[in-house]
Amino acid sequence: MYTKKNIITLFIGIVLISCQKEKKLNPFEISTNRIGHLTNVIKVNQLDSIYASDSIVKRKKTDQFITASNEIEIFEKGGAKLLILEPREELNPESTIETIQIIDPRYHTDLGLSADGVFMDIKNNYKISKINNTLSSAVIFIDSIQAYLTIDKKELPSEFKFNTDTKIEAANIPDSAKIKHFLITWDEK
Repeated sequence: MYTKKNIITLFIGIVLISCQKEKKLNPFEISTNRIGHLTNVIKVNQLDSIYASDSIVKRKKTDQFITASNEIEIFEKGGAKLLILEPREELNPESTIETIQIIDPRYHTDLGLSADGVFMDIKNNYKISKINNTLSSAVIFIDSIQAYLTIDKKELPSEFKFNTDTKIEAANIPDSAKIKHFLITWDEK
């Protein structure tokens, strides 16, 4: 027969186990100030421990044919590129990460937005803060998730393809337009 003490002990055990299950982190989830195990306070010198089972490639401005600043590429052991990280301060191992380019489509927000998504995924789930018209892309800003996404102008109607002066509205972008780049930018604080 169960005593009151046994029932309380069982109840506490169930609560503790369920709390531990809730704390399990999805290594591919994008949320505010977090992308998998990477957070906005992680420093460059901590990346080796976070991505211990993956490969890290650090590129410097001085590398031949590399024009970007000190990018850090994260690859799975199998070779698939996951992320491209850009530190806030070049050559400083104590620097935090400023910009993250999401490469692997397994990374996604709680509403399913990923690098292989389409404009409808953005339009139906997020408030668009603004859209910039650049030479080759429409740049869509979503402040709520600290993100900006690009859509190649080849996906847009012809009146936008060769003109940077025309304002692009969400209604001008086809629902099926593919996301070209998915980037997260973390504030300094």
